[in-house]
Amino acid sequence: MPAPATTHLLYLHGFRSSPQSAKVQHLQRHIAQHHPHVVFAAPQLPPSPQDAAATMLDVVSAWASVPPNCIAVIGSSLGGFYATWLAQQLRCKSVLINPSTTPWVTLQRHLGQLSPWDNPHETFDFRPEHLDELKALDVTHLPAAAPQLLIAAKGDEVLDWRDMTARYPQATVRLQEGGDHGLSNFADYVPEIDQFLHWPPRSH
Repeated sequence: MPAPATTHLLYLHGFRSSPQSAKVQHLQRHIAQHHPHVVFAAPQLPPSPQDAAATMLDVVSAWASVPPNCIAVIGSSLGGFYATWLAQQLRCKSVLINPSTTPWVTLQRHLGQLSPWDNPHETFDFRPEHLDELKALDVTHLPAAAPQLLIAAKGDEVLDWRDMTARYPQATVRLQEGGDHGLSNFADYVPEIDQFLHWPPRSH
């Protein structure tokens, strides 16, 4: 029996990013045009990982009656790390775009006062305790609870694709030669994401 189509999708943005990012906006337009029945959420995640986890759980609490195989979560960079944790809680499928695998290590050099990429006038504090909160969300020791699609760019200038492929041994892997951390050619992967989410091919 074919797997049911995803009816509820959550997108988790990366560090210093927002729901205004190009990938979120592209996906939102794509869903509105081709899959309007899908419930799509892309919350603004707070700097504290503990608060971010609470925000994610708050969003999906409204989906409590939805079967896990009809829910999916997509995450980019730090959002990919969060998506891995959340998919484990919900036992739902996940799409991981250049995901951070050990953010409590790689984000150490970003401690202090920062601004979101798209709003330089705003500031927030990224504190040492946030690294501990990230470590608390690590589920590396658990096997994947549901299918995973990993999209990794070898040209990622921030994170190493080899760490990503080693971290997700059970995932369907799509490796891109070259590319960048933001996956600026995200649109090229949307048909494959559709397929992974069991959405019908778009009609032209």
